[in-house]
Amino acid sequence: MSRLVVISNRVSVPTSDVGGAQGGLSVALAAALRESNGVWFGWSGEETEHFSGHINFQRNFGVATATIDLEPHDIEEYYNGYANRTLWPLFHYRVDLAEFERGFAGGYERVNARFADTVVPLIEPEDLVWVNDYHLIPLGQKLRERGCRNRIGFFLHIPWPPMPLLLSLPSHRELVQSMFAYDVVGFQTKDSLEAFRDYARVQLGADFGDDDGVVHEGRSIRAIACPIGIDTTEFRASAEGEVARGVFEQMRASANGRTMIIGVDRLDYSKGLQERFLGYERFLAANPDKHGAVFLLQIAPPSRGEVQSYQEIRAQLDALSGRINGEFADAEWVPIRYVNKGHPREQLAGMYRAARIGLVTPLRDGMNLVAKEYVAAQDAKDPGVLILSRFAGAAEQLADALLVNPHSPEELADAIATALAMPLTERIARWRRMLDNIEAEDVIWWRRRFTDALEASQPQAAN
Repeated sequence: MSRLVVISNRVSVPTSDVGGAQGGLSVALAAALRESNGVWFGWSGEETEHFSGHINFQRNFGVATATIDLEPHDIEEYYNGYANRTLWPLFHYRVDLAEFERGFAGGYERVNARFADTVVPLIEPEDLVWVNDYHLIPLGQKLRERGCRNRIGFFLHIPWPPMPLLLSLPSHRELVQSMFAYDVVGFQTKDSLEAFRDYARVQLGADFGDDDGVVHEGRSIRAIACPIGIDTTEFRASAEGEVARGVFEQMRASANGRTMIIGVDRLDYSKGLQERFLGYERFLAANPDKHGAVFLLQIAPPSRGEVQSYQEIRAQLDALSGRINGEFADAEWVPIRYVNKGHPREQLAGMYRAARIGLVTPLRDGMNLVAKEYVAAQDAKDPGVLILSRFAGAAEQLADALLVNPHSPEELADAIATALAMPLTERIARWRRMLDNIEAEDVIWWRRRFTDALEASQPQAAN
């Protein structure tokens, strides 16, 4: 393949040749970068008093990375502001939480321009350029304005919202028009792809050609659905490894004969944690015979603590878990074990395998790889049951999960009861079909599907 230049908000520096505790995305991109002798460019996560465009180059385990530092007001306006207080809630259907501040939008434009100014000298004429996620939607246009004639692709890892929601965003038209600077645009699901096409048709008057083409004002892009997977083979191997086996035994001993239900989510309002707790509470109220026989382990490491809405959800979950435990616990049993700390993937693999039920119930998610990791970690002879939100992107592929409406406590409660009573033969059959999918459409399949489409595209002229 051509040399690959990956651009994302943050850069994941490889910690080993095979990935270790890193996520599947990092593993897949690192493999592609090694194959193509490419480079991964983005923000270091560090601050600098004055932006200079200085690039910190590193090479770790065969992967070249190039990072820049940002000024404090850049971080506040671009990252904490427009990316995470405007686009993130809006794209997750929470327009009620979106903040539309002119300064945020200005910071977003400024940092995208700084990314473009800094990375352009690193891009060689035959390189493939792959821009990732909502932080950098206009970056392709910024690169074109600076003379970049390469094939440039963009992949959105979060949902694309329906047109009526997107219309609430000031300058929504300019944002979408900027995407026509790319050659290939990828979405997690058919639903997101169709929402994008609907906006393009109605608001921009776009035409639609062959082979997924969308044409606007002489610009033609290929828009595709390309669901991201996990490193299935590696994750299944880690679930059989020494670390995971040790954690599995610890969890089984800690359960003391009780059935474990597990949820693993970053602390975020899109993950439906409050609704999940309420559904579990409804299950406990409706099934007093299960008191003392089951417990929910909810792992929810905090994130974006400087954003007010995240501070509020943490306080609400603290109160809700305390109320449920206070109502139902006894001297020997606590129904919810609520942990605000992350764990390495090898440990999570052991926890997933020890859980009879995986509870993955976001209100809206681009994909949700926890669902796939839970399936991959299961024992083929005695697999657990995945309860999955209909509004997670993974639901398009994992139709053999118990699909639920996470807004309905009754549906969640009924699904937990169904999962607990499910016969072994049915559990195995459902698990096998889901595993077949995540093995066939793993993270390497995803990466190759996108880069193959990009390499096959016809590069657009610079502005």
